[in-house]
Amino acid sequence: MGPSPLEQVLAALLEQPLVLIEVLGVEGSGPREVGAWMALGEGLALGSIGGGQLEFEAMALARALLAVADGAGFSRRFPLGPSLGQCCGGVVTLGFERLPAGAAQAQALRQRLAPPPEALLPVALFGGGHVGRAIVELLARLPCRVCWVDSREAVFPLDLPAHVQSECSEPVQGAVAGLAPGARVLIMSFSHAEDLDIVAACLRRQRERADLGFIGLIGSKSKWASFRQRLLARGFEEAELAQVRCPIGLPGIRGKQAEVIAIAVVAQLLSL
Repeated sequence: MGPSPLEQVLAALLEQPLVLIEVLGVEGSGPREVGAWMALGEGLALGSIGGGQLEFEAMALARALLAVADGAGFSRRFPLGPSLGQCCGGVVTLGFERLPAGAAQAQALRQRLAPPPEALLPVALFGGGHVGRAIVELLARLPCRVCWVDSREAVFPLDLPAHVQSECSEPVQGAVAGLAPGARVLIMSFSHAEDLDIVAACLRRQRERADLGFIGLIGSKSKWASFRQRLLARGFEEAELAQVRCPIGLPGIRGKQAEVIAIAVVAQLLSL
C-alpha cells in the first residue's frame, strides 16, 4: 500500500521546495471546499483544488512562484465564469505559499494539513483478505481512522497508510470491546465462524453501550439467514439483529471483484 498524497508531499518537501496552493474561500458554488489543497514541485503535482481551468491557471502561478527563490506568498480571487470556462458560478480565493525544503517545514505542514483526530470517521475492519485490503486502500485517502483487525498477524502489509492501525487479536472478537465509540464496523474475516463471533460481540456491545455507528457483514442473503438462526439461538432478539446490515455495499453497484466491492462498501459508509 502506497503513501497518501499528504505523506508523498511531506517526503518530497524533505528534498525540494514546494508551492502549496490552498482554497482560502468560496463564494457561491465552487469545485472544492475551503481547506482543499494541492502541492507543486519540480516534476511533482499532488492533491487537487478542483481541476479544470482553475487548477491549470493556479499551477502556472505556482510554477512562477517556485522559480523565485525568495518569492513571497500571495492570494488571488478567481471568478468561475466565462473567463475561466467554468460554469460553477462562484468565486474561489486561492492562497499560494512557497515552502522551503526541510524536515522542520515538513513537520509544520503535517500539523497544518492533517485533519484533527476528532474529525476522522472511525472505522473498524475485521479481515485482512483481498476485499479488506481494497477497502483500506480507499479509506486511506479519506478522512477516516481505521482499526484493521485480524487473528493472523502476517496478513498485514508493512507499509500501512497514515490513520490505519493494525491489530492482531486472538480471539478476533476480543477487539470489539476496545473499538472507538461511533465506529463503523465492517466484518469480513477469512472464517464464517470468526464472522459469527464478531457479529455476536458487536451485538453484545450494542446491548450494553449502544455506541457503534454501523455493523456490516459481508456475504449473501443465505449467509445472513444462517447467521440469524444461530444468533437467535444465542439469545439475541430480532430487534437486535436488525442492527446488522448484510449483504453490505451500496445497492446498484454490481460486480464481485475486490475493488468493486470496496467501492460499494465505502460508498455505503459515506452515505450514512
